[in-house]
Amino acid sequence: MEIYQFKKEVGKKITKFDSDFVMSRITQTDKVAHIGCVHLDEDGLIGYHPAVVPQLLLVVSGEGWVRGETDEYIKVHSGEAVFWDKDEWHETKTDTGLTAIVIESEELTTSSLISLEKF
Repeated sequence: MEIYQFKKEVGKKITKFDSDFVMSRITQTDKVAHIGCVHLDEDGLIGYHPAVVPQLLLVVSGEGWVRGETDEYIKVHSGEAVFWDKDEWHETKTDTGLTAIVIESEELTTSSLISLEKF
């Protein structure tokens, strides 16, 4: 399991075409990618299971706890992303609620993300 961040502070200022915004790059894929939005209510749980393909969970609101193949839970907040490799067992849970974007693809890279910590 690897933890990354995509907060505004790690993004890049974009001014091309008279634009004025900050872009935090996430990933790029050449193969098919499945992208979904997960809504966990209070005491929500995505049960312990193996990732079918590499998977990236981007927390956009709320906070929760994630774990990989160990029993150690790591707290995650809005603006942080969690990467699990194919076949890696993992779980996500929250006490207060959490909304996240999930990106799944056979070819998923995290080279555009800024590392927060590696586990």
